[in-house]
Amino acid sequence: MPITSTPLTIVAFIASIIAAPLVGGLLVGLDRIITARMQGRVGPPVLQPFYDIGKLLAKERVTVSSSQDVYVAMYLVFIVIATGLFFCGGNFLLVILLVTLASLFLVTAAFNSRSPFAEVGASREALQVMAYEPMLLLTAAGFYLVYGTFDVGSIVSYASLMSTPAIYFLPLNFIGFVYVLTIKLRKSPFDLSTSEHAHQELVKGVTTEFSGPTLAFFEIAHWFETVLFLGWVGLFLTWGGLVGTVVAILLVLLVYFFEIWVDNNFARVKWQIVLKSAWLVALVLGGVNLGALYLKLLFM
Repeated sequence: MPITSTPLTIVAFIASIIAAPLVGGLLVGLDRIITARMQGRVGPPVLQPFYDIGKLLAKERVTVSSSQDVYVAMYLVFIVIATGLFFCGGNFLLVILLVTLASLFLVTAAFNSRSPFAEVGASREALQVMAYEPMLLLTAAGFYLVYGTFDVGSIVSYASLMSTPAIYFLPLNFIGFVYVLTIKLRKSPFDLSTSEHAHQELVKGVTTEFSGPTLAFFEIAHWFETVLFLGWVGLFLTWGGLVGTVVAILLVLLVYFFEIWVDNNFARVKWQIVLKSAWLVALVLGGVNLGALYLKLLFM
């Protein structure tokens, strides 16, 4: 059911930006435990990400320049706004724009440090944006073709009325989205600009010069992004009602587990493969799905 009341919209926005980092931190904690078990280790406690953030926030702020802190803060702010806008039923295209804008602030922050490692990470972060952006836009176009709107609330409402999840109409789009989801979750084989786990890389690309509160802001933003993009996965799977919501949540968790499995079983690839494969997936899977759907609607 779309949220049309302004007070309800504000409440949903505030509730989502409060719940997102809590859920995101728990997901990262589960990720670390599952990863450790896959590697024959015990792993840290599930609340370890929150302990880490607390320690980072308590450290002295040491940065190359004050503007770097501003860029990272804006990265976090735009991700928070995008998350709140999505979960309060806002415009899907605007959410994609905000996520892209946030990534550009992160790239700028890394370039601002003048560190050769950070600059390489920034270049790769920009490349990853170019890699996944076409698939995101095709996903938004697919939802529009099916439901005639970009509003997330209306999409959920129409899916509930039709008793059919969006994945029924957009199966290839869903596969393509899960493919680029690996990039946004910063997991192998597509973790080019920085890796999520310290065991994968000691000099962590775009975050090489981040420390203390600045690094904490980056990590919190990643929690928001994780929840936001898993919410996009849920948009493919939900069809309303309690049963539909529960099934969608379980399937979203299954997709997240699949991403963790991929992260632990595939080595990092070259940037050329990331860019070419992401565009090929967008062109073939996204393009074919949208073309078939358009023809179907045209002759109905």
